[in-house]
Amino acid sequence: MPLVIAMDGPSGSGKSSASKGVARALGLRYLDTGAMYRAMTWWMLRAGVPVEDAGAVAARALEPAIECGTDPDTPTITVGGEDVSGPIRTREVTNAVSAVSSVPAVRTRLVELQREIIGLGGIVVEGRDIGTVVAPDAAVKVFLTASEEARAARRTLELAADPGVSAQVTQAEQARRDRIDSTRKASPLTKAADAQEIDSTELGLDEVIEAVVRLAKERE
Repeated sequence: MPLVIAMDGPSGSGKSSASKGVARALGLRYLDTGAMYRAMTWWMLRAGVPVEDAGAVAARALEPAIECGTDPDTPTITVGGEDVSGPIRTREVTNAVSAVSSVPAVRTRLVELQREIIGLGGIVVEGRDIGTVVAPDAAVKVFLTASEEARAARRTLELAADPGVSAQVTQAEQARRDRIDSTRKASPLTKAADAQEIDSTELGLDEVIEAVVRLAKERE
């Protein structure tokens, strides 16, 4: 059966870079499910939907046409044919995505899309509920984490162009997201019972990729 690698973990743990690296190393497709939730959030904000109102978000969850590319070298994300790879990474979207992604109707819609993309496998999928909900039968499950300080520092570097960003602000915003993501009723962020935990605090990207590739080869 074609390989499915589930990469879960909190923001700033290095999931995206590691997942793309593993996909390249093993010749697999790549799916960033977080980008799909960000795309949904971006659309809600642009449409003027009050994102803290779960009912309002649920009522429009079927409207945006979200499409994800699966090439690890050039992953794409579009909404209604519009490239939103840049806009979905803003602080505005980041600070609203947990509220939108906690709405059951949103998760139902996007999990269905994610499972369609995963299909028969041959893919590395990153997110927060891949090993527990989206692909519970994945052959390889990894829970990638890092210290709060390390995760905040990485995120701060990503947002360096934003004058309102500091390590302290980023860590506070990150802690809020972690709290919402871990306590929501719909598919909370949690480590699957059979997932291998990797702490990337003191590891380089290549080391993380090597560890996951090794796990995948052990399943062959």
